[in-house]
Amino acid sequence: MPRYGLYRAAFEALAMPGVTATIRRFSAARGLIFTLHRVLPDAPAAFSPNSILQIRPDFLEAVIVRARKAGFDIVDLDEAVRRVAAQEAKPFIVLTFDDGYRDNLVHALPILRRHAAPFTLYIPTGLVDGVGLVWWQALEDIIAANEVVVFQMPEGPHYGDAATIEQKNATFADVYERYRKMPEPAREASIRSLAQRYGLDLEAHCRDLIMDWSELKAFADEPLCTIGAHTVYHYELSKLPQDQMRAEIGQSANVLEAQFGSRPRHLSFPIGGVAAAGPREFAAARELGFATAVTTRPGGLYVDHAAHLHALPRVSLNGLFQQRRFIDVFLTAEIFTLMRRGRRLDVD
Repeated sequence: MPRYGLYRAAFEALAMPGVTATIRRFSAARGLIFTLHRVLPDAPAAFSPNSILQIRPDFLEAVIVRARKAGFDIVDLDEAVRRVAAQEAKPFIVLTFDDGYRDNLVHALPILRRHAAPFTLYIPTGLVDGVGLVWWQALEDIIAANEVVVFQMPEGPHYGDAATIEQKNATFADVYERYRKMPEPAREASIRSLAQRYGLDLEAHCRDLIMDWSELKAFADEPLCTIGAHTVYHYELSKLPQDQMRAEIGQSANVLEAQFGSRPRHLSFPIGGVAAAGPREFAAARELGFATAVTTRPGGLYVDHAAHLHALPRVSLNGLFQQRRFIDVFLTAEIFTLMRRGRRLDVD
């Protein structure tokens, strides 16, 4: 992936002594929100395109320790909102985990407890019920296990070579892009057809990856944890009709309230990039009563965000950049704001 080569070169340059500290000294950013997904101790397989979504437990711990040493508080989202609007406030980070992966319970929660680090867990309720699709991982797993893969697309069969690591990566990138552009019903039909052809039980696959309600109870009872909504089926909301989009958001909050007795105040848009959520979705989150909603658009938090709390940027703790020398780069919000050509707000 050429772009990651460019990112690595940039990270290496920015990790030089004194660079990030100088940038932060002149930055107007109040803080930043980190996006995390999976926390796993094992090294990824040679073919693992979704490994960008996973970090090691020791790296999570190193980020927490380094952030505090660098002068950041680790706060929950409600405190982050207060500090964004305050005239003066100590810089902060927020730790957020999307999707409810079981490894969050096994590998992340003990570290978060050991360091008394507040965090938010965004839950897609359909996946917890075992009726959703972790389609991005299913796609990887099927390509990993085969040398040629046949995909049923709306226009007909599509063949992907997968005999070598290079071919597997190329096929994954091609089909992932196609799926991202498809309407959700077409994408779901294709992945179900693919799973049936290659003998992958999608329900068991989801159950294996995602916590069930009894496991999530440990998080609901955890004082450090804020439970947030992440829709029902993890659809890209921008692809849905207005009523379905609002139902995805509202119903997820209803289910979480029924399960745990309190209504979530915070929302994460699935996928969360420019193509996945925009002004219509931001407005829906606000109208449905959420205090905040987060995207995956990169950037720091500034005082301007106090008036735009339903389009908050986040910085991904990317699994391809788990070197400790890069932690100060991740902590420098201005770097990620510059990835949007310096736009602090990205609400359109």
